[in-house]
Amino acid sequence: MNIGLYFGSFNPIHKGHTALAQYLLKHCGLDEVWLMVSPNNPLKEKNTLWNEQLRLRLVQIAIHDISGLRASDFEFHLPRPSYTIDTLKALSKRYPENEFYLIMGSDNMTIFHQWKDYEKILSDYKIIVYPREGDDIESLTKKYPQMQVVSGAPLFPVSSTMIRQRLKEGKDISEYVDEPVNLALSEVGEIADF
Repeated sequence: MNIGLYFGSFNPIHKGHTALAQYLLKHCGLDEVWLMVSPNNPLKEKNTLWNEQLRLRLVQIAIHDISGLRASDFEFHLPRPSYTIDTLKALSKRYPENEFYLIMGSDNMTIFHQWKDYEKILSDYKIIVYPREGDDIESLTKKYPQMQVVSGAPLFPVSSTMIRQRLKEGKDISEYVDEPVNLALSEVGEIADF
């Protein structure tokens, strides 16, 4: 099977994440997209992350009825910090029957050279890139011609950071997250440490 690996903090998951995952599933020849919840990203601030089990649970809630999408805690069981190359190698070893495609935003193309063993990722795995607003896709594609940039992917003016801020301010987030996620977040309240 062709498996798209959509890594992210999903801190929290929002409609942009789920819409993009469904789009890539439909348009990139993938059999499934696994939403790989990262326990911590070496290039991100750890103290802004919600509890990993909460983030995983919210991903499960958001995609529970979407065929072809799967929530994964695979990185929770690997040494930390989580490096993409180590996860890719471990997945390939565990599931040799699958071909894995790394999914990432074009913003990651600008810092891709900072990733651990990025040359190995380029040589051994296929990479699907979705454009992010403001990125110079043309020059990035020249730098990494082996990456497949997807055109027509939906862009949403929403971020997890914005959602966390709105929650902190007691503002409504229902237009940005799926209803089951909104309900779950209203139930966890202070546990999420907004």
